[in-house]
Order: sequence, then structure tokens, then C-alpha cells
Amino acid sequence: MYAVADNVYLLKGVPDYLVNVYLVGDVLIDASTRMAEQGLLRQLKGKRLSAHVLTHAHPDHQGASKAVCDAFHIPLRCGEHDAAAMESGDLSAQIPRNLVTRAIDVIWTGPAHPVERTLHEGNEVAGFTVLETPGHSPGHLAFWRESDRTLILGDVARNVSFVTLQTELGEPPTIFTHDIARNRASMRKLAALNPRTVLFGHGQPLRDGARFVDFAASLSA
Repeated sequence: MYAVADNVYLLKGVPDYLVNVYLVGDVLIDASTRMAEQGLLRQLKGKRLSAHVLTHAHPDHQGASKAVCDAFHIPLRCGEHDAAAMESGDLSAQIPRNLVTRAIDVIWTGPAHPVERTLHEGNEVAGFTVLETPGHSPGHLAFWRESDRTLILGDVARNVSFVTLQTELGEPPTIFTHDIARNRASMRKLAALNPRTVLFGHGQPLRDGARFVDFAASLSA
């Protein structure tokens, strides 16, 4: 893992930047897919974790959540409207149902795990303020640190092409997005913060936050 902002570390993935997991202080944000379980546990070996937090309950973010929580004996926290899905293991209401998501569900979705508490707008996580950003999933969350204008935005936007795997700023794919209009509203909410560093669920960090602000402004309502 390596630093992407003050006290924020990005764990290595396969390939790098395709599915991102962040260690913020002693809190793990997201947990990739079920197939990433062993790789995450190896990278976290020797670390002292206090909690695991999800940006949202999709298979590529909660896949190894139970394994991490069980291994480190830490609580799981997520948005209110994603909690029931995480606790049941049934993510069908969080993501559109189509051939792609059904296949991903079989391969990537992790087991159910209890949610210790739900997070809401204004809560604090490892020095970041919780922001409710529904759209990509009903209970999607982002995390904002005003002191250095660092934004961890999950899948409200992406910074990679899932076709070419090249860097590309864009919206999350519609086939994975619960409510496109609400996600755009959430993106505009985050752009209004004028972030300096933007950290994505998918793609490389963006150091020029103005590009994200301009992209959000270019979208229709």
C-alpha cells in the first residue's frame, strides 16, 4: 500500500486502481471483491484496525468485508439504506439486475455480516466527515476532509475506463447504477465542495480537483 493523501493509504489491487480499498488511519474503507480476500488480509497483516466502513454495498466493495471484520474483530458500518442488504447478503435491491450484475453477484458478492451502526450525514470517520450521496446505490456514502480538501467519493464518479482500463473521468456505468439522476445530484453536491484531491472507488487519484468540478457541471440534471 502507499500514501495517496495525509494518513490515507491505497492498498494494491490486481490490476492496480481497478477496484480501490483505502486505509484511513485505523479504518478500512471498502473491501473489494470476495476474490480479493487473501490479498487484502496479507496487506493488512500487523495493522491495528478499529472499524471497517463501506462507501456502498455492491459486490466489488463488500466482497471481503466479512473476512476482514472477522479477522480483525472489528465492527462494520455503512449507510442506512445499504445496511439491510449487507446484513442479509442479498444485494439485489442495491444494484440493477441484468446479465452482468447477476454474473458478478455469483463471483464477487461476499457473505452477509452484521452492521454495528449506520452512518449519516455529518458523522465522523477517521477525521473525515460522512456525506450521504445516494444514487449509485440507495445508501451510498462519501467522505470529506475540509483541512486539505480531500474527497473519498466511492463510485459517485470513476477515473478509469472499464473497457480499456485507461484513465478516464466519467460517471459510473449505468448498468451498475441504481438511480442515475440521484447520482448526478450527489456528484454536484460533492463538486460544490471544490475538492483538491479526489479518491475514487475505481481509478487513479485525481490531484486536479477542478477537473472533477468541471465534469460534474457538464452533466444534465
